[in-house]
Amino acid sequence: MRLVNFKTEEGIRLGIQTAAGIIDVEKAAHTYSLNVPTTIEDSIARGEEGLSQLAQLAQKDAAVIPEGEITFAPCVLNPEKIICVGLNYADHAAESNMDIPEYPVLFSKFNNALAAHKQIIPLPKTATNFDYEAELVIVIGKEAKDVSKEEALDYVFGYTVGNDLSARDLQFRTPQWLLGKTPDHFGPIGPALVTADEVDPGNLDISLKVNGEVKQSANTSQMIFDCATIVSYLSQHVTLKPGDLIFSGTPEGVVLGYPEDQRQWLKSGDEIEVYIENVGTLVNILD
Repeated sequence: MRLVNFKTEEGIRLGIQTAAGIIDVEKAAHTYSLNVPTTIEDSIARGEEGLSQLAQLAQKDAAVIPEGEITFAPCVLNPEKIICVGLNYADHAAESNMDIPEYPVLFSKFNNALAAHKQIIPLPKTATNFDYEAELVIVIGKEAKDVSKEEALDYVFGYTVGNDLSARDLQFRTPQWLLGKTPDHFGPIGPALVTADEVDPGNLDISLKVNGEVKQSANTSQMIFDCATIVSYLSQHVTLKPGDLIFSGTPEGVVLGYPEDQRQWLKSGDEIEVYIENVGTLVNILD
């Protein structure tokens, strides 16, 4: 199932993305007098029961809104944690002139970094070296503490597309990467949160285009630490909570990986399109 958040005059609503359009869950549930989760948080909290209820609703002859008529919101609105994995593809580590890590390299973004599909992202005036990073984003479905790699994916609610936008000049100003990673809206996700039963996270084509030109193209099978390893490793050190987001790393092809005289940093007006097989296509324009 593909779940989205979208904006209305009454606030942000939960939708089911279908081939025909978006089902307004709250409106359809009222029409058919069904008890279903009406927010993404409630959908995650109810787990399989909630998804079964939403599946029943999706089978009804509910009215749909054409996708072009909605304004997307981030498909997860208020995660307790946004954790990112750096250098998780060997070719990306090499192009960044960094060693292949023995353990996952971790950093964070804050909730101010969240942005939605088709949202215009303003570039901060304090930086100039803006970069992109196509990433598969893991969405945690239930509390995970000290889970094994074998059971780790049972704690995943679903997956979405992410772009770990980075201000490289701020990122490397100090040994700590945080400043360059979490400017406002530098963590767009979406359009949809695709439930885990529909996704094999270990074998997904992933690519990124800037103004229509392919810049990154790889497969998640090339990850150094796969999604199960990441979730298990994190759970040994921090308790993962429902709705937490994990950006799982980016493949080679980022601007930083080019020789200095060939780097074409992102600029105002650029359109960035991130595609992940079976998950979706996330598009943002910079301002």
